[in-house]
Amino acid sequence: MMDQRLIFEIYRLKDFGFTIRGIARSLKIGRKTVAKYLGNPNPGKPKVKKPSKLDSFKDEIARMLAMDPKVSGEVIRQRLILLGFGGGKTIVNDYLQTVRGQHKEKRPFIRFESPPGVQLQIDWGHFGSLAYGDTKRKLSCMAVIECYSRLLYLEFTHSQRQETLHRCLLNAFSFFHGTGRELVHDNMLTAVIERDGPLIRYNEAFLTFLRHFHIAPLACNPGQPHEKGKIAKGAIHYIRNGFWPLRTFKDLNDVQTQAEHWRDTVANVRVHRTTGERPIDRFKPEHLRPLPEFLPDCRDTADARVYPDFCTHFDGNTYTVPPWLIGKHVMVKADSKTVCVYFKEKLIVTHQRSWERRKRIELPEHHEAARKHRYKHWVSEDVATLISLGEEAKTYVERLATTHQPIKKSVKRLLALKDEYGSESLLQAIRKAISHNAYGAEYIENILYQDMTPQRQHPPVRLNEESLNRIRLQEPSLADYDAFVVRRRKRP
Repeated sequence: MMDQRLIFEIYRLKDFGFTIRGIARSLKIGRKTVAKYLGNPNPGKPKVKKPSKLDSFKDEIARMLAMDPKVSGEVIRQRLILLGFGGGKTIVNDYLQTVRGQHKEKRPFIRFESPPGVQLQIDWGHFGSLAYGDTKRKLSCMAVIECYSRLLYLEFTHSQRQETLHRCLLNAFSFFHGTGRELVHDNMLTAVIERDGPLIRYNEAFLTFLRHFHIAPLACNPGQPHEKGKIAKGAIHYIRNGFWPLRTFKDLNDVQTQAEHWRDTVANVRVHRTTGERPIDRFKPEHLRPLPEFLPDCRDTADARVYPDFCTHFDGNTYTVPPWLIGKHVMVKADSKTVCVYFKEKLIVTHQRSWERRKRIELPEHHEAARKHRYKHWVSEDVATLISLGEEAKTYVERLATTHQPIKKSVKRLLALKDEYGSESLLQAIRKAISHNAYGAEYIENILYQDMTPQRQHPPVRLNEESLNRIRLQEPSLADYDAFVVRRRKRP
């Protein structure tokens, strides 16, 4: 391409009256070049259209796009290969990017604005996961928007369960200080169980929750995102691009704290692009329906059993309870911060919820109560009688307590074997059982049965007064008698 200064000289000489021949002779360039630039000072380079491998297949591609505008490039390439196409997938995808928009079906939709306090829209958004030690928990965000004002409520959770959805909605209603008349949502299973066109089968638990607030659910048609555009584009997209980037979080509570600060200092006080007003200023709470006097309990709920280690299992962790609940069934209720254990509808204990897994959350008072509870076994009359037989008997009972054997029942059986076989035979069987790490009354009974016969063929006399039958006397120590005799002989 010619230098712009040379083009300027061509036009300058033309203005002085030079002919094309004179200009060419003066500037030492060809006459055709002078004529060319006098006709167009900025002639572009001639475009040479290179042949493409797709040229002979473009009509076929257009036919396939007309049949299905959303067909993938790979499917088109496979069909073209059958027709003799030898190119790769890149050339097909690049061409589709230039022509696919021509075949998209553009359907108009009517934009609408609802009056104040009429409609709320809700939606879930996925935001990766949070790490708690070796545990990762999925992170979701429930967004709720009051459509007239665009006032936003958002809550981050680690699940999208039924109770979690209800709890988020309840918190949103409390934030708005009321509810609308319509609740627009998509076809999530926690709201819609089944759908066939306009026929909708709503989730019964979802309807039961909404009944308290006299709000009607409105499920969007599948594949029609514009029906909840205020929440999908105006809230979830806004949260994902306006709040989430360049932030770090420690845990769920930290995420929610930062989200609430952003909500109150940015999202709800900005001038909205559509309304031209700040959501907090446009919001009219007097148009909302007031909340009912009694709000439903929306915590995660589970029936649980209390195990011998005085704890109950919930969401991958164990939480301790008072030891007197061992063997009983309790009700566990939890939200994002606390885990509460109820027995017969009475609150027993409240723990801080742990989002890790395989952790034991224990209160010191429960450990102390368990220690005292275990001590009661040692001060019982039967245990005191058995350990009075000697150090081997005491050691055996101590190790028996570390197993899952019932202590009271085992001790009673061992005392019965003492009455049947005698103290020395029982101690000999206990020594043998300890050497084999066999702890349990059935092991002692088997050893006694194999090694010896009972010393007594008849059981003790049973008295009418049952309390007298339960009296146990400690085994007398012969060493005490020997000491008494020695002291008596030393007297003058």
